[in-house]
Formats: sequence, structure tokens, C-alpha cells
Amino acid sequence: MNTTKETRRESYAAVLPTLSRRRAVILDILGDREMTATEIAEMLYIRGVTPFYERNFAAPRLTELKAEGRVTVIGKRFCGKTGRNISVWKQVEGR
Repeated sequence: MNTTKETRRESYAAVLPTLSRRRAVILDILGDREMTATEIAEMLYIRGVTPFYERNFAAPRLTELKAEGRVTVIGKRFCGKTGRNISVWKQVEGR
């Protein structure tokens, strides 16, 4: 196995225990609101769930939650931080 794959697997194994907790916190943050991954990442940091603000603390978990049918993309919104339109997420009702 090459070094890149090995370090990637080691990193994934290290964060694996936090992933389901982070998904639960993301669902709590979303509540009945509509938010972007950037906004959710900011709240993860504010709540002390993540050590610093980084969109990638939220985005992969949103993808997982979408695959589970727990959240969905409902549109897009302009993001002042990136200067681009980004996805807006919402919890699926009845889940």
C-alpha cells in the first residue's frame, strides 16, 4: 500500500468514532432551519464540536445524512465567503 493510502486510512480510523456524534449534532443544529454547510460548520465550531472552523467538518457528514434520507438539498444561496452559490440543506420531515 502506498503512503498516501495508508495515511488516509489512519486518519479515517482516528475520526471514525466522532462521525456519528457529529451527524447527530448537525441534525440538532439544522432543526427546522435551512442552512449551508458553511453555516453548519460555523455552528460546529461555536459549540466546541470541532477545533476550528472548516467547512469540511460538515460537508461529508451532510453527504452521509443525505444518503440516509435524513437531509436534502432544497436550493442554493450565494456565499459571501466563497463568492459562489452553495447548497442549502434541510432535514427531511418525518425522520
